[in-house]
Amino acid sequence: MRRFKATLTTTAALAVLLALTSGNVQAKEGDGAEAVSTHSFSGAFLAGRAAEADNDFDSAISYYKRAIAFDPGNVPLQSSLLQALLAEGRIDDAIPYAEKLKSVPEVERFSRLVLAVDAFREAEYKAAESWLELVLETDIDALITGVMTSWAKAGQGDLDAAIANLDAMDGPDWYPLFTTYQRALMLAQGQRHQEAVAAFDKVLNDIAPRSVASYTMGRIAEVYASYLSARGESEKALEVLDKAEAGGGGVAMITVLRERIEAGETLEPLIRTPEDGASEILLNLATELANAGGDSIVRLYLQLALAMRPQGDAILVQLAHVAERQQESEKAIAFYEQIDGGSPWARFASFQIGLNLADMDREEEAIGHLSKVLEADPSDMRAYLALGSVYASQKDFASAAALYDRAVEEIGGQPGPQHWSIFYQRGIAYERLKEWEKAEPNFKKALELSPDHPQVLNYLGYSWVDMNMNLEEGLDLIRRAVELRPSDGYIVDSLGWAYYRLGRYEEAVEELERAVSLRPDDAVLNDHLGDAYWRVGRKLEARYQWSRVLVLEPEDDIETEVRRKLEEGLPEVNQKKVADAAGTARNVATDGPAEPGQPRAPDTAPRAPVTAPAEAGEPEASAEPALYTVKPGQTLWSIAAEELGDGERFREILGLNPVLGGNPDRIEVGQEIKLPAGGQ
Repeated sequence: MRRFKATLTTTAALAVLLALTSGNVQAKEGDGAEAVSTHSFSGAFLAGRAAEADNDFDSAISYYKRAIAFDPGNVPLQSSLLQALLAEGRIDDAIPYAEKLKSVPEVERFSRLVLAVDAFREAEYKAAESWLELVLETDIDALITGVMTSWAKAGQGDLDAAIANLDAMDGPDWYPLFTTYQRALMLAQGQRHQEAVAAFDKVLNDIAPRSVASYTMGRIAEVYASYLSARGESEKALEVLDKAEAGGGGVAMITVLRERIEAGETLEPLIRTPEDGASEILLNLATELANAGGDSIVRLYLQLALAMRPQGDAILVQLAHVAERQQESEKAIAFYEQIDGGSPWARFASFQIGLNLADMDREEEAIGHLSKVLEADPSDMRAYLALGSVYASQKDFASAAALYDRAVEEIGGQPGPQHWSIFYQRGIAYERLKEWEKAEPNFKKALELSPDHPQVLNYLGYSWVDMNMNLEEGLDLIRRAVELRPSDGYIVDSLGWAYYRLGRYEEAVEELERAVSLRPDDAVLNDHLGDAYWRVGRKLEARYQWSRVLVLEPEDDIETEVRRKLEEGLPEVNQKKVADAAGTARNVATDGPAEPGQPRAPDTAPRAPVTAPAEAGEPEASAEPALYTVKPGQTLWSIAAEELGDGERFREILGLNPVLGGNPDRIEVGQEIKLPAGGQ
């Protein structure tokens, strides 16, 4: 981790600790508050805490209010209620409690900030400045109050005093990122263009690449490019966007902004008022603090930022990410739906709505929604992959194949390397439909576009072996895939199962044992190993493996077959002679499922959510994840598509890398991230 990240994370931990000690516990939202029927302080208090533990803030608020009726002067309880109200975005309801707690030093970091935010909303900048004076404050509190005080001074018409206050701020070595960026914003608003550009360039070129999450880099570029575009400096605006994209920042909207500028559109500046600037510091800090996993404090800052800037799309996106990390898909959708259709974030929001619907097992709605997203822009290959994943999760491979046919038609006669996954997924769809004459050309095309992609090598190679054709070439492809992904349990399983299908049982056992060691809780791999043990005479071990399969909740057809094998064992091998690539005879086993161990057609919904839980495809702890270094211009989606064969699998990467805080926009160039050991 960079020094900035480590230092800010430590500060974030303190901030979260302060939040928790004053009563805030992050919880899951319920369907709404029920009637409070508790008849004692302790009953109401405990019910409120239980509701928080369930992430049901609406009920927690009702219970806390009931408890306060029994003990009106209970400061910790009032603080808990204040923070619960803020977490729900009920700022107006929180103001009376902030008033009561404004002189309590242990709570003023929230109470006085709420009152300052309210003053900004009313353009009462002098009042805001007075509310921002705290008795106790952490480094983060000092940064917030210092920057917001500068905006309050700017709001009163004294830009020089605002800049002087900003320049006088002294703090940890991560302060300059925020203070320099805020200086650029204030100078830009004050029409001091040359100074503003110098400050922006310093942040974008010198500070940000070394110290911030990719999303923050993207946000800085978005604001800077919009400012330049509004001044008619389109070429420099495009250079700014290119710089951010090369650094892996904010690509979800960078492409849209570039297209608009290249089409001759003039962008509007994003920071136009003191409220916008005050909101921006809360957004930036919340985005960075999310890396520390402190969603309790992140959510509060974002809700306060949104109160000052109700149509802040970047804030809504971050609030949606918090909801997704909290597994609150309904709430995430509600945030995304607030994003205006003309926003650079609109298409990203549309994808996320569809994926959240899929998370809630509402596949038909997800299909309908993503179909509309696709129709709005048929050139966006991500839409085909997302929608195709939903079809595949329903095993509707006919619809998936038809969809990918449309995608290939849209690509035209000159597909590029980035299109390999479209052909690969189309190949899988046709293979599952048992139309190999259509599947094989797609796998070959995918391999042509991405010659050393392990997943394509694996699927095509195994398919050939399984059909007793191109045997040596097929084995070579699988071996090459294993060389490229030696820690990938599924690919190793493919090699082992290919040996099994060829009757080379000792070699099969060796590879399948390694595959199971990499993916110990996969039912299919354990089943394969059991079969191989049986063929080499290790029948007791075979029965153990088959018994283990039943514990791993296999699909119904596998369970039925395994129970039969436990009762009867495997039948004698039926052998037949086939010609291998060298023209010699080979004995081939014909028993067992004729299906590659991996890749399989996607069996999960396209999104397992942005806050992917462990059961939604996260690799087992005993597997060995592969390390991957992020390259310029990459997104988590593109990495998942290139390395795992399906962009939607970026959620598995999120689940494996807690440092990303559940946010796919937080990868950085040069950062090492873990990829699923069974990714291919």
